[in-house]
Amino acid sequence: QVQLVESGGGLVQAGGSLRLSCAASGRTINTYVMGWFRQAPGKEREFVAAIRWSGVAPYYLDSVKGRFTISTDNAKNTVYLQMRSLKPEDTAVYYCTAKQGIRSLEYYSGTDSLWDYWGQGTQVTVSS
Repeated sequence: QVQLVESGGGLVQAGGSLRLSCAASGRTINTYVMGWFRQAPGKEREFVAAIRWSGVAPYYLDSVKGRFTISTDNAKNTVYLQMRSLKPEDTAVYYCTAKQGIRSLEYYSGTDSLWDYWGQGTQVTVSS
């Protein structure tokens, strides 16, 4: 069983920064792929970023490349999403998610139905 707890959301002005955290627990959590999705009002949940605990070659949604950085702290079993140059269109509930698998991160970015565990979500609001 895996548990994911997000924190760090809030209200920020356009151009600002936020860092989301996801505390992960579970006996074999370091074998999981970790990811972030987001869901804006009236829209489907979309992939944002994914990473393995090794930290090698994370994968991003095109629209966040160069602005968002996903990273891991293996000692704390925590995944971060550093968000910079935020835009109003980044406003959404952000979810941490975990998937046990060996396929590419790009493969797992295709749909949220592939992911096994989800956090409760944290709201990010970017004002213009």
